[in-house]
Amino acid sequence: MEDDDFQRLELLVSELDSRGLLARVVRTQSGRPFVRVINPKATSLTENVVCRATDYWWSWGERMHRADDPAGAARKVARVLAAVSDN
Repeated sequence: MEDDDFQRLELLVSELDSRGLLARVVRTQSGRPFVRVINPKATSLTENVVCRATDYWWSWGERMHRADDPAGAARKVARVLAAVSDN
C-alpha cells in the first residue's frame, strides 16, 4: 500500500509543478513519505502533504482531497499557497 501512496504523491508533484509550485516527494528513514510544496514567489508559503490510501491529507492532519484526483488536490494546495500578488 505504501508504494501506491508514493505513486499518488508523484502524481500530485506533477500537478503542482504544472501550476508553478516547487514540489518533491520526501522520503524519511522513519515515517511516511510526503510532498514538500513551496510557492517560489513567496517561499515562506509552504505545505507538506501526505497520502494515506484513498486520500491526501494536510500537514495538520485534516483530510484534503481524494487521492484518485491529484489535479483537484493540486488546485486546493495552489489556492492555499497563493501569494497575494497571485490572486
